[in-house]
Amino acid sequence: MKPILETRNLVKRFGALAVTRDVNLSLQKGARHALIGPNGAGKTTLVNLITGVLRPNGGQVLLDGADVTHRTQAERVKRGLARTFQINQLFRELTVLENVVMSVAERTGAAATLWRRASTNTAAIDEAMEILTRLNLDDHALTPVRKLPYGRQRLVEIAITLGQRPVVLLLDEPAAGVPSAESHIILDVIGGLADDIAILIIEHDMDIVFRFAKSITVLVSGGVLVEGTPDEIARDPRVKAVYLGEQADV
Repeated sequence: MKPILETRNLVKRFGALAVTRDVNLSLQKGARHALIGPNGAGKTTLVNLITGVLRPNGGQVLLDGADVTHRTQAERVKRGLARTFQINQLFRELTVLENVVMSVAERTGAAATLWRRASTNTAAIDEAMEILTRLNLDDHALTPVRKLPYGRQRLVEIAITLGQRPVVLLLDEPAAGVPSAESHIILDVIGGLADDIAILIIEHDMDIVFRFAKSITVLVSGGVLVEGTPDEIARDPRVKAVYLGEQADV
């Protein structure tokens, strides 16, 4: 089966420093994959290369078989690659619904007429409400984002990415800043996303990683140390030594 997302020998250097070293990563349609590694491992750089924020010094990024290595961020989004960030990127003064409607309208080309009478944008509004209902955010549709608890704001960011109808969704520490008592809400929503969306999660919380992922890649010093199932990663002595610590009980 052709991977929906693939990196081939991806390299990124800043001067003499190689921060991404020949990284090969492959996600099939519907994958539930986690990327982990210690601070400075190169996780954010790798995500920035995949999404087009950075250009590589070598290697390729392929999306559904097409080489997008030199495509812009916007072009990759249109091809179905969506991303959330460690710190949410929201219009805090607008309502939850308005945030998601803008995402839908941008995808459908209706953004230019977005501020006309609501009756001209009923399709975008209907789709946005359907997304909010799926994420149990419909009761907050008319609430300004700034009034929501931070955990709910993270869900709004996921709703915005779903408005782009992604085939690949990159979640960069989706539970960052969310109280531990509420992190299960984030995980439940992610776990309930459509089976045909490939999800790559970058996360430090090992409880979330091992509950979510069916496969895990461990990145160390810009290169892939090991890849495997959660059980394989938990048993691997190299992972315990360089990432989780010698005494870690995974």
